[in-house]
Amino acid sequence: MQFQHGTFSIAPNGSLTLNPFSVDGRQLLSDPCKYKNSIYTRYNQTEVFERYSVYTDPYHNVPRLDLYRFDGSPMNPMYLAYSPPQMLPTQTLNPTTSSTGSPEATGNAKIKRDFADLGGFAEPMNRKALMKRHEATSADRWWWIGVVMTAIGGVGYFCF
Repeated sequence: MQFQHGTFSIAPNGSLTLNPFSVDGRQLLSDPCKYKNSIYTRYNQTEVFERYSVYTDPYHNVPRLDLYRFDGSPMNPMYLAYSPPQMLPTQTLNPTTSSTGSPEATGNAKIKRDFADLGGFAEPMNRKALMKRHEATSADRWWWIGVVMTAIGGVGYFCF
C-alpha cells in the first residue's frame, strides 16, 4: 500500500502531472515470510497522465474523474465523495530536512500532533460515501429464523 500527497500541474498539451512531497510519501510492505511485522519505507514517485476527463457519471449521478496513464491506458474511475473536497493540506505534513526524517531534524521531537493542525475534521471522512456499510443481521435472529422454518417444514411434512 502506498501513500503520497502533493501538488499537480496541467501541461499545455492536456497532460496531468502529480508532484508528491518527497518527505511525506510512505509505502507499507507486508511480507510475512521475511518480517515479523509490516514495515514502512519512504516512497516518492512523480506520476504523469496522458489525459483526464471530468464529467457527471450517468449511473451514480456524481462527478467522475477518468485518468489515462502515460501510455493512454485507462485507470479505474474515481468519484467525488465530498463537495467541497476534503483533502490533505497542500504542504508537507512531516517537515524534515534530512532523508531519515528523524524528529530531531526539525526541532519538534517532543511536540504532540493534533487534528486541529490538519484542519480538524469534526465529522467522519466517509459521511457522504457512495456506498455505506450496513450492519450485518445478528446471528441470534438467523438462528431463530432457522428454528421457525424447520418447525414449519416439520409440520408441513407430517400434514401433507
